[in-house]
Amino acid sequence: MSSTAITGIATLVTNDPSLGGGSPRSGTFESGGGSPLGLLRDAAVVIDGDRVVWTGESSKAPATDHRVDAAGRTVIPGFVDSHSHLVFAGDRTDEFNARMSGRPYSAGGIRTTVAATRAASDAELEANLTRFLTEALRQGTTTIETKSGYGLTPEDEARALRLAARHTDEVTYLGAHIVAPEYADDPAGYVDLVTGRMLDACAPHARWIDVFCERGAFDGDQARAVLTAGRARGLHPRVHANQLTHGPGVQLAVELDAASADHCTHLTDADVDALADSRTVATLLPGAEFSTRAAWPDARRLLDAGVTVALSTDCNPGSSFTSSVPFCVALAVRDMGMTPDEALWSATAGGAAALRRTDVGRLVPGARADLVLLDAPSHVHLAYRPGVPLVTGVWRRGVRVL
Repeated sequence: MSSTAITGIATLVTNDPSLGGGSPRSGTFESGGGSPLGLLRDAAVVIDGDRVVWTGESSKAPATDHRVDAAGRTVIPGFVDSHSHLVFAGDRTDEFNARMSGRPYSAGGIRTTVAATRAASDAELEANLTRFLTEALRQGTTTIETKSGYGLTPEDEARALRLAARHTDEVTYLGAHIVAPEYADDPAGYVDLVTGRMLDACAPHARWIDVFCERGAFDGDQARAVLTAGRARGLHPRVHANQLTHGPGVQLAVELDAASADHCTHLTDADVDALADSRTVATLLPGAEFSTRAAWPDARRLLDAGVTVALSTDCNPGSSFTSSVPFCVALAVRDMGMTPDEALWSATAGGAAALRRTDVGRLVPGARADLVLLDAPSHVHLAYRPGVPLVTGVWRRGVRVL
């Protein structure tokens, strides 16, 4: 192993709350000021092998085998994208075009992707998956979760998870995405399949289990059955919750200690209070609202209540076909009431919290050396210059990959 010092950093985002006075739970400013980002100015970071071993003033950086001059640019932790759907085939351009012409979004379009995914070969699915993972990496994403959910048979769900597990540790079984077409008249039978033979095939390849708890997909009782069956097999819950309507998803997520409740667009005061009193992270997915012209989640309401918030892309072919976390950061700042600091924290440390990880999403000694060099003097440029490709360097596990 060799060591590298990145020096001359104008702004180093560590996400170490002891350096900035911010809250490690919510990412919000505490009274009296301070940032959750743990900002260091004129800074350096030292990598040894795959770990961060030192941060501090650039002039005090210890001797290393290699040095990289950041030349007054910004270094941030690699983005942690805690919600995506990347194992699929096909295209839904026509659906998007129709929706932008006035047709409202519904979950029915998923069936189009299911048909294409079932028809695709393993090689085609893996090529598609790696293309999107590479695309995300070039935009600064160094940790990514992805789900099944476009096969909806035991064999197709298991192969999706098997393919995903070759490329990321954060793999989620989502057999309960929608009721499979073959079971349209027997949703109870499909729940039995998801919690039985399909779960048996999928559990060895996944860390998480998820369910789309929503009108038109799975109700609260069905979602509870799916999640409790998965938990009994060692899979930890996540929930697609309260995206299209008010519903039981958030309360169920909190009840089952789910790592995250994702979407959280339609919330009651009781939902917000439940999240604030729990370990469950509210993962917000602004790409979905952008692509469907739906109401924006109220991030400000959640943050002010003390809820831990993550930002993710929800990259999928139907409702949020973007792999760009910087784009989602800009949307969150403009349309969801987040400050630039809060949005960046949520896209890094918040995403890590949604995956119950402490080794990623921050740049402190002992953390994994996943970091991004921005061609800007401040992280605020992620929202200040939306759409501009600011990522000019990426290190993952201590190795420069861009």
